[in-house]
Amino acid sequence: MSSPQTAPYGSWKSPLSAAMVAQAGIRLADVRLDGEDVYWLEGRPAEGGRNVIVRRSPDGAIADVTPAGFNVRTRVHEYGGGAYTVRGGTIFFANFADQRLYRQEPGHPPVPITPAAPYRYAEMLPDVGRHRLICVREDHSDGDGEAANAIVALPMDGASPAEVLAAGHDFYSNPRLSPDGAQLAWLAWDHPNMPWDDIRLYVAPILDDGSLGRAEAIPPAASPESFFQPEWGPDGDLYFVADRTGWWNLYRWRDGDVEALWPMEGEFGVPQWSLGVSTYAFDGAGRIVCTYGDAAGRHLAALDPGTGQVEAIVDAYSSIGYLRAAGGMACFVGATPVDHAAVVEVDLDSRRPRLLRRSSDVAIDPGYLSPPEPIDYPTADGSTAHALYLAPRNRDYNPPVGDKPPLIVTIHGGPTSATSTALDLDTQYWTSRGFAVVAVNYRGSTGYGRQYRDALQGQWGVADIEDCEHAVRYLVERGDVDPERVAIRGGSAGGYTTLRAITSSDVFKAGASHFGISDLELMVLETHKFESRYLDGLIGPYPERRDLYLERSPMYALDRLSVPVIFFQGLEDAVVPPNQAEVMVEALRQKGQPVAYVAFEGEQHGFRKAENIVRSLEGELYFYSRVFGFDLAEPIEPVEIANL
Repeated sequence: MSSPQTAPYGSWKSPLSAAMVAQAGIRLADVRLDGEDVYWLEGRPAEGGRNVIVRRSPDGAIADVTPAGFNVRTRVHEYGGGAYTVRGGTIFFANFADQRLYRQEPGHPPVPITPAAPYRYAEMLPDVGRHRLICVREDHSDGDGEAANAIVALPMDGASPAEVLAAGHDFYSNPRLSPDGAQLAWLAWDHPNMPWDDIRLYVAPILDDGSLGRAEAIPPAASPESFFQPEWGPDGDLYFVADRTGWWNLYRWRDGDVEALWPMEGEFGVPQWSLGVSTYAFDGAGRIVCTYGDAAGRHLAALDPGTGQVEAIVDAYSSIGYLRAAGGMACFVGATPVDHAAVVEVDLDSRRPRLLRRSSDVAIDPGYLSPPEPIDYPTADGSTAHALYLAPRNRDYNPPVGDKPPLIVTIHGGPTSATSTALDLDTQYWTSRGFAVVAVNYRGSTGYGRQYRDALQGQWGVADIEDCEHAVRYLVERGDVDPERVAIRGGSAGGYTTLRAITSSDVFKAGASHFGISDLELMVLETHKFESRYLDGLIGPYPERRDLYLERSPMYALDRLSVPVIFFQGLEDAVVPPNQAEVMVEALRQKGQPVAYVAFEGEQHGFRKAENIVRSLEGELYFYSRVFGFDLAEPIEPVEIANL
């Protein structure tokens, strides 16, 4: 290996190309077990973002199940999730193009079982004894009003219309059938709450005609309280996750009493942005396989609900999702700080993991990977904020003596979400080129308990900005980064924090907004149902506090924007419509401010097509090279930057 050469930060040549990042972007989700078969969902950028059901049979053969022309994806809540289920080899799935439900028998093409009507379906639950599916349905027949959500039952052969089982709340999720088929449990919530704010868990008997009897709500310990993932155990008791102590912990409801199974300062739940999420599963009557996060990291463990005995299984994974268990095996989608996300199978006795499918076969030499360093640092009002810091790393280069790297502050979406230490090639794309990156888990992020999550209530656009500023100051004081070359970037809600930061702070010298919010009032008036009242908690009730919406909207603070900014936007985005970017771009052009705009036909909220993922990464790198004044290691298609 040759000696490293000296070159300025940002100009390092990296083996990790944008095309490799896009190739590594296969999204693995929604693991399902059916007998000895393992199923999962793959989102493939190389196929235009199409989602495909894949099956691994007991002999180890892996094959696509979804035929060409079908895209397994639901638009319930716009974020989807829970788009398919499987029982006895028969698959039921939602098709993205028409949002109809299809039944696919082994060896046969899919057949529609719902009409071509303005309905969307998710979280299909086979009720085999009654030959029907129970599922969440979203009714868009009132084109000018809000969609109506309900839990419905429909025959597996589509021979008759769906029957409404539960309605009246604004949102529903997680229908769960008891082992004897006699009871149904589900979650429901109403505006202005989000599912992580205040939500209710219901149970009702199923009557002889298949309808539901009187529903009973599991009493909350306090209000508000967030329930998550109800499941019936093999013993006939109802299990669930709730944050009644300030942490999402596991509970059991038995004979009218609620019992804490494993109290701790740790999180067994996650924010329910999408449906079909699972953090625990039953492997027989005496073992719950569960994943949780605490101050020490992410864990996979087994809990005996009868004795309370706990056994650690594996701690190697930074993220674990879509957890299922059966027959002494657990399956999930997991990732580590140095390995791509993969569908993983773990033998619960030997505790040995086996990778069934990697999200990417791209191999990256560790000499080009930057390990994440968790940092806790002081922020406003004496609080403590959290972040992950990744220093520049490329074994082929050294910086000039005395040089400090440019810093990219990355903001996760949500804002009720979090960045984990799992390998993210998008981030490594930057660090391997000589950028430092800090991923800020500002107040409001999940994984740190309810108090930290609620700290953003009424403070969005204030507390998150403070935490980003203090992260930069902390790293500057440590001597890690160049304070004159600090960019901030984020997507969706992270795009809002990006735009808000560069219009309210002098810490940041450039911004990159990926489908970010610029006008909070417009967001309230135009966004979809799921998030239409989200800002009541984050900002204040609308229109009563319209003053705050205008005050914290980047669109109305252009007089305070004096740094270059680039916008990336999907033109079919229903969550953050394109006019959120386009109005601001035009205003900045007219003002004479350096601005660039890259729009993508056919993309919605987040970019799924490989060519657009490549273009957004390379376009942003080109933008930084012009703004921070360094040469690119390789030629990149230029982005038009007005007024620069």
